[in-house]
Amino acid sequence: MADQYAGTDLGGQPPVPPALRWAEPPEGPVVVLLDQTRLPTEEVELVCTDVPALVRAIQTLAVRGAPLLGIAGAYGVALAAVRRFDVEEAAAQLAGARPTAVNLGYGVRRALAAHQAAAANGATPEEAAAATLAEARRLHQEDAEASRAVAARGLALLDELLPGGSHRVLTHCNTGALVSGGEGTAFAVALAAHRAGRLRRLWIDETRPLLQGARLTAYEAARNGLASTLLTDNAAGSLFAAGEVDAVLVGADRIAADGSVANKVGTYPLAVLAKYHHVPFVVVAPVTTIDPGTPDGASIEIEQRPGSEVTQLTAPAPAGAAATGPGSGTLVAPLGTQAYNPAFDVTPPELVTAIVTEAGVVSPVTAGGIAELCARSRQVTIS
Repeated sequence: MADQYAGTDLGGQPPVPPALRWAEPPEGPVVVLLDQTRLPTEEVELVCTDVPALVRAIQTLAVRGAPLLGIAGAYGVALAAVRRFDVEEAAAQLAGARPTAVNLGYGVRRALAAHQAAAANGATPEEAAAATLAEARRLHQEDAEASRAVAARGLALLDELLPGGSHRVLTHCNTGALVSGGEGTAFAVALAAHRAGRLRRLWIDETRPLLQGARLTAYEAARNGLASTLLTDNAAGSLFAAGEVDAVLVGADRIAADGSVANKVGTYPLAVLAKYHHVPFVVVAPVTTIDPGTPDGASIEIEQRPGSEVTQLTAPAPAGAAATGPGSGTLVAPLGTQAYNPAFDVTPPELVTAIVTEAGVVSPVTAGGIAELCARSRQVTIS
């Protein structure tokens, strides 16, 4: 039945550009971002010469996605150190830019700790800055390695859950190279299945209200030649009812100690649908997304976004245009309409079939299983 749907199956396109890179032009070091607010219509780089610029990029979602936010936070601290800004103040600004994604604070703390350790050992400012940059680069490399590992583990799990291949996978939001130092988390698993000839169809939720699925995941799917089809978020139920979904693959912005998963809003309803229709619901994330300091889902702080993101539609701005903001879009609701716009929702562990990390798979998802995974992983150092 899936073959009747209009889809995308494009190959031979150039790869997705790097989502983030460190550069050292003559005028001084900078953090260069692929501006994700301009995608898919334009591939425009955003150059951050200081931490406030990087904070704005994080808050406006020019750079986004839990693993990449950790990398951005670490490079932001390095940028402050190299340019001789107040490193402690820069770290505080970065860590508070978005509250739900635990990786952001993790990356900031790692880079800050490297700077503090170097300074405590008598390093010059230049040496301390170099140590901070080296730590950011180390985190970047670790995330790339984690991405490769979760892709392999996730594909093995899919093959175990769905013998015979020809997987039809539903995903939500964007979890590919645009959120990672490598090829992503959940999307990396789908990409591995595609390369192995075992992905029949990638169903892509458009992901309201900012359309990260439509703008970003569909863009990455086309660039990698995946057979994919875009759907509105509220069409997912009809897909499940028609038996068109074999598994759900999503990422995570924070995983609590009990296995509760905070992810882009709209994830929890998918988990409920998957449970009802006996479809595996799999969360794919690096170990750094697990926060042992958050005991349960109720303890996760949920970011509230501006209501204008719901009441207006804002198209990507052309290159060189002024940045858009509240009030700059096309109204789709009466002026003055109040909107409820949480950035994330929380899926309880009993709805999650498995959590796939580079250090192993937790299934069933329990507090004990999460604790065991953290105990054997050298990467979980979150305090």
